[in-house]
Amino acid sequence: MLEAIIEAEKAVALSECPIGCVIVKDGKILVRAHNLRLTRGNAIAHAEVIAIDKACRKIGDFRLCDCDMYVTLEPCTMCAGAIIQSRIRKVYFGAYEPKSGAVCSCNDIFNVEHGHNHKVEFEGGILEDQCSSMMKDFFRNIRIRDAKKDYL
Repeated sequence: MLEAIIEAEKAVALSECPIGCVIVKDGKILVRAHNLRLTRGNAIAHAEVIAIDKACRKIGDFRLCDCDMYVTLEPCTMCAGAIIQSRIRKVYFGAYEPKSGAVCSCNDIFNVEHGHNHKVEFEGGILEDQCSSMMKDFFRNIRIRDAKKDYL
């Protein structure tokens, strides 16, 4: 998770939402990614989707069955769907996302009772305080910045 946090810090340096992701295979980091929605002007440039794309290209297959994902925030519905489709074995995430978390906070997309062809294991709350603090600091800074603009 520490490597995913480093990726999240890269996102912050670009004024992106601080979400970082790494995909691991055989105990080694296969790929790294961070949010690039603003940078790319692309709604689907989430850290998880970028990481999955990189991993599929690197392996040469859409099946990432022997891979695990570490991400600093509970995946959203789009990312959870991409994780299922790519057949990631297990997802470890940092902070829970009460507004749009699709793993367990708002939805339970990984639940096989929904009819998905792949069961994704998951574990949340890994370095949760650190991951959560990054998100809170990021949004606090945005509010402060916007308040200064309104004042001027």
